[in-house]
Amino acid sequence: MHMSPAVFGPPIFLPLYLKAVRAGFPSPADDYLDQPIDLSRALIQNAPATFIMTVAGDSAIDVGIFDGSLITVDRSLVPKDGDAVVVDVNGERSIKIFGITGGRSSLAFGNRRYPDYDPGSDAEIDVFGVVTNAVRRFRR
Repeated sequence: MHMSPAVFGPPIFLPLYLKAVRAGFPSPADDYLDQPIDLSRALIQNAPATFIMTVAGDSAIDVGIFDGSLITVDRSLVPKDGDAVVVDVNGERSIKIFGITGGRSSLAFGNRRYPDYDPGSDAEIDVFGVVTNAVRRFRR
């Protein structure tokens, strides 16, 4: 997983549509713009603690994180039940789904085709950060 720190450069403002885009029949009344948006500020809340990583693999596709996606990972957040997290397990970095059951934390794959995840009782586990966004390119 390639990683780089989030750094704010000059803002690049893009037009933001006021109405959400429909995944059904379009409405001609939806063709007006709101104010511009700077995507880096919209996607990153805490720049000094945020890293951008490129995803390799399919272990998180059920939560919308695909091979080749760019993810923002915030190291300042405490993981909550259901969060996608970047973890180091015995020195290997990967994405898992953080869970809390009966006061105990657990990790799972975000792909139901994978078997249950069991790192072992003696595994060294370090949560690197919480995944806050995923960006996926559709056209290369």
